[in-house]
This record gives sequence, C-alpha cells and structure tokens, in this order.
Amino acid sequence: MPTQRWPEKRLRIRKKDDVMEGHARLNPRTMEYLKINNVVEIVVAGKKRYRFKVLALDSLPENEIWCNTEELRMYGIEDNSIVTVRAPLKGEK
Repeated sequence: MPTQRWPEKRLRIRKKDDVMEGHARLNPRTMEYLKINNVVEIVVAGKKRYRFKVLALDSLPENEIWCNTEELRMYGIEDNSIVTVRAPLKGEK
C-alpha cells in the first residue's frame, strides 16, 4: 500500500517587521495547494523544522512566505533563503 505524500513547495522566505512573532504570511492560492489551514511547517536545509500560525495575504507573491525579522534572525535563517513549506505532518507534535 503506497503512503500518501503531502504536498510541499520550495519558497523564498522573506523577513518582514510587520509580521507578528510566531506567525507567517502566505498567498491564499499557495495555502490551498499545500492544504494548509492554520499552521505551516517550514523546513530549512532538510534539518531544522519550525511551525508558525499562518495568515493569508492576497498581495503576497505565490513563491514567497513572510515571517518576523527578529524571529528569523534568532533561528539563523537569512532573508531570501529557499525553504520547504508544507502543512505539518500528521501524528507529529
């Protein structure tokens, strides 16, 4: 029996001061494609995983995700880096 693969996408992560800590902003079409409701998981270099509450923003490009500047600095993530974005995997906390 094949296992179901959850959709994921590589996006550019951008630092934005107007995004609250613990939150991320995504384009609604990207959220629909990735089957994201209210939480998004970001994977950096296949090793580090972070979760954020997600807010939809129509004016955002489909290939970008916006997060808080200070939070990304704390995690060591540079502006304009490529990250893997997906809905959190089932069964993981």
